[in-house]
Parts: sequence; C-alpha cells; structure tokens
Amino acid sequence: MKRRRLLQSTATVLLLGSAQIARGASILAVRVWPAAEYTRVTIEADTPLNTQAQFVANPPRLALDIEGIELNPALRELVGKVRSDDPYITGVRVGQFNPTTVRLVLDLRQMVQPQVFWLAPVSASGKGQSTYQHRLVMDLYPTQIADPLEALIAQQHAATTRPGTDPLGDWMARQQAVASAPGGTVTSPQSTPPAAPPPVGRAPGMGGSSLPATPPTAVAAPAITPPATPATSTAGANPDTAERFIVVALDPGHGGEDPGAIGSRGTREKDVVLQIAHRLRDRINATTLNTRQQRLPMRAFLTRDADFFVPLHVRVQKARRVQADIFISLHADAFFTPEARGASVFALSQGAASSSAARWMANQENRADAMGGLNIQTRDAHVQRALFDMSTTAQINDSLKLGGEMLGNIRRIGKLHKPAVEQAGFAVLKAPDIPSVLVETAFISNPQEEALLISEDYQNKLADALMQSIERYFLRNPPLARQRVASLPPLPGT
Repeated sequence: MKRRRLLQSTATVLLLGSAQIARGASILAVRVWPAAEYTRVTIEADTPLNTQAQFVANPPRLALDIEGIELNPALRELVGKVRSDDPYITGVRVGQFNPTTVRLVLDLRQMVQPQVFWLAPVSASGKGQSTYQHRLVMDLYPTQIADPLEALIAQQHAATTRPGTDPLGDWMARQQAVASAPGGTVTSPQSTPPAAPPPVGRAPGMGGSSLPATPPTAVAAPAITPPATPATSTAGANPDTAERFIVVALDPGHGGEDPGAIGSRGTREKDVVLQIAHRLRDRINATTLNTRQQRLPMRAFLTRDADFFVPLHVRVQKARRVQADIFISLHADAFFTPEARGASVFALSQGAASSSAARWMANQENRADAMGGLNIQTRDAHVQRALFDMSTTAQINDSLKLGGEMLGNIRRIGKLHKPAVEQAGFAVLKAPDIPSVLVETAFISNPQEEALLISEDYQNKLADALMQSIERYFLRNPPLARQRVASLPPLPGT
C-alpha cells in the first residue's frame, strides 16, 4: 500500500538510460559528498543502468528504481555513508523491490531542487588521476540560496562595528603597521600566523537527488554603481565608515569526485590546496591595506570551503557574483616522472599558449569538469560563450602583474619550475573583468615536494608568500573606488 501511494503521489518522473534493461550489471561503488551548497550521491556501475527517479514532496524524499540488478553489498553500504550532519539527507533505505529491481529511497530534510544525470566513463590522462566508469549522479540543491555578496558585506560589517565579538577583528587589533611599499602600508599579522586549519581528510561517502526541473545556471556579474566622488579617507579616518573593501577570490582546485593529482604517499591535490586556501583566507581576513586615499580591509571568498565539486564555469561565476578584485586558483602540479619540481604561475592567453608545457597543463586542468561530473544539460550555452570569449587585454595584463609578484615571493621559499608567468587557455581564468592567476604550488608527483605540500611549515610559508604578493599588487595597483551592491538575486545552484 505504501509503495502504491508513493508511485501515485504528485511527483515528477525522470527516466534515465536505455529502454532495454541492463541485466547482469554490477554496482562498483557508491559515494556521498555532503556540503552546505549541495549534496551529491554517485552510483558507479560497469554499464549504464535503466533507472527511474521519482521525487515526492511531502514528506520530501527521492525514490530511485534501478532495473536489471540485484541488491549487492555496494548498494547496502550507501546506508552507512550518509552522515548524521548531512544538510539534505536524513537517511537511506534500500531493498529488492522485485526480482529485477532495486529500490533506493533518500529521505530528505527539506525541499530541494534535484538533478539526476548520467556521466560517461572518463579515463585518467595524467599521473595519479582517477578513472571512472558509468556514473549515475544525484545532486540535491537547496530551494533558497544565500547571497554570497551579502554574506561578505555582513562579515565585514561585523568586523568593524562589533569590536570584541569577532575573532578576526580581535586579531586585527593586535597587528602592527609595517611599511610595505611607497605610498601605502599594510596592517598585517604579527610573527605568529593564524591557527592552522584542521587537516582535510578523506571524505566519507555522501548524498544527492533528482530532476533537472530548475537547473543551476550561470548568472551575469552584478552591476557596480560608482559613487559620485571617489571614496577616500584621511590617515586618521575611522575604519567603521569605509565603504570599500577588497575581495580576494580563492579557488581551491578540484574537490568531491575529482581528487586532482595523487602523490605516491596517497596525498590528494584537492585536500592540500584546500588547506593552503584556508591558511591564506585567515591572512587575508586579518589584513587591512592603507593607501594614500583610504583604508581598505580585505576579505577572502572561497569558491569551495569543503570537499565538494564545483564546475569550472561556476567557479568563475562565483567570483564575479561577489565582485572579486582578484581571483587565485590553487593547484598542485603533477607529471609522469617524479623528477619534475618547482612552483609555477599561469595567466590566461588570448591566443596560443606561451609554451607546449603551458598548453598541456591547461588541457589537464580543463578536464576537471569531466572528472568531477558536470551536468552539461544545465549549462546555458549562450552565457558560457559570452563568459569564455570576453577575456580582455587589460585583465590579462593585470593578471601578469599579479603573477609576477607571486613568482618573486615564492622564489624566496622554494624552487620555481618556470621563472616567468606562463600563459594558456585555462577555463577557470576566463573572468573578463577580474585579474586571475592559477598557482601550481609544487609537484605532488615529486616525493620530496609531496612531503613539503603536506607540511604545516611549507603551507604557512607559501600562504605568507602569496599574502605578501597580494599586498604589493594592490599597493602598486590600487583598486578602483566603487560601491558594492548588497541586494542582488542569489546565484542558483551554487
């Protein structure tokens, strides 16, 4: 009776796979990736499966019938892979519905905008990368999405108007002013760096849902209204009145289904770059730039702050959504042989890559969408074309300046793979209005550099070097005065 009510209730039905039942198919693995932005459930099989998904609104749940298989241990494991703190899934039920069909039910905490889609097999093309067979992906997106720009503005307001209640504000109060460059100073951390973020471990299994009824789409950057007169302040001005703050978008590469490169010790690129991003975030949030015109607090925005997958075009859109002043994508390099070593910095190229190695690297990084699992049906071709074809000469020139500052500071703490900023067609660097660089922090395929990447000491040194580069870049290239718009529509599905 319960089964009949489930199938007869008001719902949307989605059929996936071929009309022919794939008998004898094997479920290879199930994985769950919970995050505040969305939860993903992945079922990997050796052949495509004939699957019917049905979303029921009251109470919210997703029922998935997988035809042509029998219940196996891999599917049973899904029950234990959903964490108690998953934002969207409360539990999983799985059983043999009939001799040829397994029914999977995801019980949900809230209404969602679900997507269900198949991913074709993808093979590794670089050292230490993963290989996947046929994947069924269920993504659960919230129906109401917070505005990231409003969150940043609120964070900055809290830091400047509620002294004693904000940890970063308290830490900023203990800093000392140091000369950084002619014409300006930076209020920077003292010798003791921010507390190290907790280690990013291997993510346990996690969750997702169905139906691309209202898929996540890219959103154009919000308009920026310039003030009638440039915002300025005297040396003794009250920072509480500052209308302008610098936003640094940090983009830890890979995540979720896409581990990135994997070192000989099992170190995953996605974990290391997230740790470095957390360290750099703490330094950015604790820094205020003092220019001749005004006092500019800094705030960091992470395109992902946990272990989940973010498509390349969404990373760019997120940075534009918060009106970022610069964009820094963090990665760890890898090659087929362990001898390659050193850090590199890349900027976008409007034409040919600056070298064959840069072109190869861009091709490797641009494969992240295939590995991480992008639902290509949700992409707006017109928006993507506009986004990826509007790179400007000014953006690239500013990116090269930022990259040059970074190479100069990274050189002091370790070896460089290339002495100059390389250029190629990196998809994640194609925001037309934001100076953007991609930093390969070291070679994770080199055993010695893999050891460095997982060491707290090197991560702190690298974060310090990048922070110094950011400070000097803005002192030499002060950001334009502008007013930030807080009341903007949310970015769907991100």
